Amino acid sequence: MDTLLSQLSKLSYQELKMKLVDVLISPPSIPPLNNRLFQFKDPTVQAAVLVPFLNIKGDWHLLFIRRAIDRHLHSGQVAFPGGQIEPHDPSPEFTALREAQEEIGLQPKDVNVVGKLTSLLTVTNYLITPIVGLIPHPYQFQPNPREVTRIFTIPLGWLADKNNYKIEARSVPPPVGIVQMIYYEPYEQEVLWGASAQIVYDLIKLLEQKTPQT
Repeated sequence: MDTLLSQLSKLSYQELKMKLVDVLISPPSIPPLNNRLFQFKDPTVQAAVLVPFLNIKGDWHLLFIRRAIDRHLHSGQVAFPGGQIEPHDPSPEFTALREAQEEIGLQPKDVNVVGKLTSLLTVTNYLITPIVGLIPHPYQFQPNPREVTRIFTIPLGWLADKNNYKIEARSVPPPVGIVQMIYYEPYEQEVLWGASAQIVYDLIKLLEQKTPQT
């Protein structure tokens, strides 16, 4: 791991929180991977996910789930906890916390929400708002077996390492066309790709731009 990645992964709780707040309040400009001005016929589905940071033995990780196999569009995929914004939800933050509680038993009071990333339009016509938060470790998660088959974490430094992912052009049926997709190498037999990988990529790029290199 190089110096920059080491700096990111070794920050204290308060240092990481302050850096995330700084990044999410006044983010530096990063070039978009895709234009994402798709014009779908159907209304866009509004959704929110929780991007949970947790510290394991001195290293920062991100928490992911593997969705259960069902008839849902994104079944079986590696993802962040989250789901569709319901009409009665007052905010994307509320949705992300509600879904995390329903899916993995993470109590809203145990999440230190620090901000949100720019919403991402997926090739499946979901507009996802990523909510970034810090959670304690260890934690007694209670996965809902109807929705989640596994809860796991990936080190932040590993995710930021350019050797662990690739960007490839993928052809998607109209109205999308050609898009750039991020595919991570398998980590403990889990493969992170698509919208969740894009969220990770965007967040790390923001963190890197705000982290001075020595």
